[in-house]
Amino acid sequence: MRRVECPELVEGSVHLYNNYMYYVYMIKNSINGLYIGITQDPTQRVLTHNKKQGAQFTKITSDFAIVFLEEHETLANARKREIQLKKWRREKKETLIKRYFDGLPTKQK
Repeated sequence: MRRVECPELVEGSVHLYNNYMYYVYMIKNSINGLYIGITQDPTQRVLTHNKKQGAQFTKITSDFAIVFLEEHETLANARKREIQLKKWRREKKETLIKRYFDGLPTKQK
């Protein structure tokens, strides 16, 4: 698992994702809706969500932005982390997002 700097958060940044890696991501919209998923291409996945395609939840609005991104070497590891995060209460997810934005570790060793 590795923390990833999201290119959407760094103006002018260009980042090519490694298509052999899996990314657990959280996206949020203007009405504070939060969605957690897995992808191999976070930038493309957000574009898909913002076209109101994909998950039913993301068809409500089209203004999602990545607020958390984590890289995993296997789909199995990414799926475990996704399931873990989805079980958390909203407050704990928001704390994780804040730590991510502050550049702090987001997972206990």
